[in-house]
Amino acid sequence: MPIVPSTYRAPLGFANGHVQTVWPALVRRVAPLPMRRERMELPDGDFVDLDIAENTRDDARGVAILSHGLEGHSQKPYIQGMARALTRRGWDVVAWNFRGCSGEPNRLLRSYHSGETGDLGAVVAHVLTACRPERLALIGFSLGGNVTLKYLGELGTSAPPPLWRAVAVSVPCDLASSAAHLARRENALYMRRFLRTMVGKAREKHGRFPDAPGLAGAELMRTFAEFDERFTAPIHGFAGAHDYWSRCSSRPFLPRIRIPTLIVNARNDPFLAPQCFPVAEAEANPAVHLEMPASGGHVGFVTFGHDGEYWSETRAAEFLDGA
Repeated sequence: MPIVPSTYRAPLGFANGHVQTVWPALVRRVAPLPMRRERMELPDGDFVDLDIAENTRDDARGVAILSHGLEGHSQKPYIQGMARALTRRGWDVVAWNFRGCSGEPNRLLRSYHSGETGDLGAVVAHVLTACRPERLALIGFSLGGNVTLKYLGELGTSAPPPLWRAVAVSVPCDLASSAAHLARRENALYMRRFLRTMVGKAREKHGRFPDAPGLAGAELMRTFAEFDERFTAPIHGFAGAHDYWSRCSSRPFLPRIRIPTLIVNARNDPFLAPQCFPVAEAEANPAVHLEMPASGGHVGFVTFGHDGEYWSETRAAEFLDGA
């Protein structure tokens, strides 16, 4: 599919990628939707929590499953903003929290990671059985976008018929290059915020599981390479950080995607290296639509007016409707 020309234009003063990234995370306020929480038990004895918002329209469109980013959860403004945009258009929304992200530690030593598609598959199976939607859509942000794309590539031609369309926003589809990009000095603020909560969770796991990796020097970590080498890789069965990144990056899975899928990656996203813009894959696969706005930052795409709806939410809803 040829590259999709983007309609997004940053508001005055918001052309900078860091401004676009920080403003929604620290300043944006989205009135939370009424959501019903449901705990879903997983086959390995763990659980994930689903937060479900139902639309109030008679012309129901289907169900959309939202997957958040690294150290996110279902109450983040970008999840709530997308859920509000979709429910007002007739979609029911299932915003699921990855293991350990719903406010309660998960039961097992293992957690979530950038390539863990089994849990998303379990959520999809649950929604198909419980809701029997005519249309099922997947929307993922950042890490959740990588999981979504990898999952769709793994399914290939075996995707269940209700699986209608998918949208992935601000996706580090090449994990090694994204990790190196985030290790740059100008991105130190983001790394500190991520590592603070990630190391905190590792510390909590160490207190419950005698086989958990040791914590010596963990507070001195400054990069994903250090954290993934020490914690993510050994806990989840990878040989090391580079093995984890190689096996879990979604970019190699893009040629196998068979349902219409929109990837929206801003060119000024401070989290994304050039390798995270899969132009060749999009040009070769008619199912993959790649949109690369000049601005937007990471999970940003700030818009004023429009009843508080950001451009990425409007764009995702249009794509799910076939536009």
